[in-house]
Amino acid sequence: MSLEGEEYISVLREAAQRSISGGSIYDALIARCALKAGADEIFTWNIRHYQMLGPEVAKRLKTPVL
Repeated sequence: MSLEGEEYISVLREAAQRSISGGSIYDALIARCALKAGADEIFTWNIRHYQMLGPEVAKRLKTPVL
């Protein structure tokens, strides 16, 4: 799943409003793609960064089990 130009810009604006910068921007883009694709779960080792992206992302977060 990929984002359209306006979706990409929207992610950047929302990240700026949440004071998200640096590498966490990539997390925001990945999360938006997951939401667009209708993912029920988002697996990450970095729960804290993804929680900053809001409740729609946070409620889908899971840590992988080895």
